[in-house]
Amino acid sequence: MRDAINVALRRIPAVALVTDEFWAQGDFIAASFGMPDVPRVRLPHPIAGTGSENHRIVAEKVAAEIIDALEMLR
Repeated sequence: MRDAINVALRRIPAVALVTDEFWAQGDFIAASFGMPDVPRVRLPHPIAGTGSENHRIVAEKVAAEIIDALEMLR
């Protein structure tokens, strides 16, 4: 979340990728930075350590959602 917020503060379109486990924490962080509307895409938890094949599968599932979120920032 913080990376996406820091990028967005520089007026660069950004979408945070947040796993299920940390979704509520993402709400808190976004609100505490005064940016509750920073776009986010939900990923399954865990992602780290699940291997490149799983990363590819997840990426294919969320790619369109990421693109849609970026297009909404235009």
